[in-house]
Amino acid sequence: MAEHYELFLTCPKGLDGLLLEEAQALGLGEARAQVSAVRGVGDLESAYRLCLWSRLANRVLLVLARFPVSNAEDLYHGVRAVSWSEHLDAGGSLAVEFSGKGSGIDNTHFGALKVKDAIVDNLRAEFGRRPTVDKVNPDIRVHLHLDRGQAVLSLDLSGHSLHQRGYRLQQGAAPLKENLAAAILIRAGWPKIAAEGGALSDPMCGVGTFLVEAGLMAADIAPNLKRERWGFDKWLGHVPAVWRKLLSEAEQRAAAGLAKPPLWIRGYEADPRLIQPARNNIERAGLAEWVKVYQGELATFEPRPDKGQRGLVICNPPYGERLGDEASLLYLYQHLGERLRQACLGWSAGVFTGAPELGKRMGIRSHKQYAFWNGALPCKLLMFDVEPRQFVTGERGERGEARSAQDGQAQVPVEQARLSEGGQMFANRLQKNLKQLGKWARREKIECYRLYDADMPEYALAVDLYRDWVHVQEYAAPKSIDPAKAQGRLLDALAALPQALGIPSERIVIKRRERQAGKKQYERQNSEGRFMEVEEGGVRLLVNLTDYLDTGLFLDHRPMRLRLQREAAGKRFLNLFCYTATATVHAAKGGARSTTSVDLSKTYLDWARRNLSLNGFSDKQRLVQSDVMEWLREDRGEYDLIFIDPPTFSNSKRMEGVFDIQRDHVELIDLAMTRLAKGGALYFSNNFRKFELEPGLATRYQVEEISAETLDPDFARNPKIHRAWRISAR
Repeated sequence: MAEHYELFLTCPKGLDGLLLEEAQALGLGEARAQVSAVRGVGDLESAYRLCLWSRLANRVLLVLARFPVSNAEDLYHGVRAVSWSEHLDAGGSLAVEFSGKGSGIDNTHFGALKVKDAIVDNLRAEFGRRPTVDKVNPDIRVHLHLDRGQAVLSLDLSGHSLHQRGYRLQQGAAPLKENLAAAILIRAGWPKIAAEGGALSDPMCGVGTFLVEAGLMAADIAPNLKRERWGFDKWLGHVPAVWRKLLSEAEQRAAAGLAKPPLWIRGYEADPRLIQPARNNIERAGLAEWVKVYQGELATFEPRPDKGQRGLVICNPPYGERLGDEASLLYLYQHLGERLRQACLGWSAGVFTGAPELGKRMGIRSHKQYAFWNGALPCKLLMFDVEPRQFVTGERGERGEARSAQDGQAQVPVEQARLSEGGQMFANRLQKNLKQLGKWARREKIECYRLYDADMPEYALAVDLYRDWVHVQEYAAPKSIDPAKAQGRLLDALAALPQALGIPSERIVIKRRERQAGKKQYERQNSEGRFMEVEEGGVRLLVNLTDYLDTGLFLDHRPMRLRLQREAAGKRFLNLFCYTATATVHAAKGGARSTTSVDLSKTYLDWARRNLSLNGFSDKQRLVQSDVMEWLREDRGEYDLIFIDPPTFSNSKRMEGVFDIQRDHVELIDLAMTRLAKGGALYFSNNFRKFELEPGLATRYQVEEISAETLDPDFARNPKIHRAWRISAR
């Protein structure tokens, strides 16, 4: 066989430029980059060295043949023409990987089958025996790539992908591949910093991938030194003496590197469940003396190198996928920027993110940005020199007063980040509303109210105060609005909230409100299970700001609940579609003789039971899990006061058919009126903005619209939030 081979190195998308530099340094001749790959020539020693030392490649392929393919038969004959007895024992095993298409071969499985058949037939014709297929640990792994009628047939020397170093047996929810982490560290300048004795710290280290890759580089350890299986182990062209020589050299270099005084490499992770897996990974990599991991929150992150040396902060913050992630992520990135400014002056910092817009909100200007791909997700590495001159203009702004949403009074001035022009406009509107509504809320002893409801059309949010918490609902932007512009405005608004209201960011919850239909209308958003008590009209109620789209308390119905409390004394009260039964609690507080609450959801009836128990009510309070329409058809009770606040639409799997408020409200009201006692009153309300009450109802009953009477000042600017009627017998 020839002394020199054509070698083909594959890598993740976007790393080919870095891989080209690395491959040339490792001895690849005539190297040139292609999309997600580098090709060149080298002897067997160069090929082995690339396998052992490449921190960036996925695979090292040794090209066996190139030939034209116009159909499946050409593919078969081109593969069979190779002298396979030089590569594989006839009784051995193989695996075939096929990529590309064309020349009538559009199915990769079919292409791989033709390649396998050709190899098997070649060896069987020569030796009367045939190799078997082993997709997991074959003796050789063959790769064929077909592109525009040209086939490239290669032997995979690496075996399993080179990014699998072998130390990371435990990983977190969204780990970076090891070779991507290495590429990020190279772009961030870590090799040079390490050579100068600098430090490295990761404030969100997860299971420690950045830390281990940084340690391997600093200690001059070949990334695949501990790999136990290679693609060339049972290849008949393998030259063990050459491999043992390279392996021995690498072991000597690792021993010399680890004998040096260790660099300061530290990681911090808030999740205690990841600490031990990270330490296990570090120990398997042989870096227990070099790399340390501690449990710690970002808010307290402060690198403390042993000798005060400066270095690199590197991290991969979450990007956000779930509903409501925008708020927590914005504040996370802001806190990261704040910690860098306060604790890392003189350091370099690299933030790898799939959400570069959030990176811009850190309050510190990046001087370089590098494009990467994390799988199919475009990402950027944002590089910062953490020096005072790098702070975004005005970011360490003038001291100013922040008002607390809890008491409306000025607090001790705090140093704040300066907002964008739009963010400042939004903050001004919040403070104006807070000044007006805060006085009313304190006078009326109201703890929970709506502060802002899309008052400025470009900031389409509803902002509700729940004591010292903020609940934000983002209305979905129209399709005519550029999503990037809508996202920018949302981030402006979220940045303004803590400053304008004097409430810490960890007490701000955001959700996106879209048209909810069927099963989605009460779909669980989270599972924190965190409830808080609030007071309203002398009763205590439980709200949950995180787990569901709604919080368990419809703020716009506050006047209606208080009205029911005033009218309930001595009456039999019926609450249909009761949700968490907050109206029932008010009726019981007002002295209702008995209450009956009906809803289809066991979750909300359990919540209702807790609300009633919280206020000392349980003996006479009846909770019924049922489809309201079916229950009304069967019930024979009589009630003096009825409240109905139905959903706009429902198709729960526990009910037959579909409930539609516009279509079904006449039957609903007629059924409920048959249960209304003489002299009683039925209150009917709903939030469907296009709802029209059937005129015929007014011919059968006394109907009075009371919508205006059921709106407090916090909803007066949005009179269409709901409509309400008082209905009684003629």
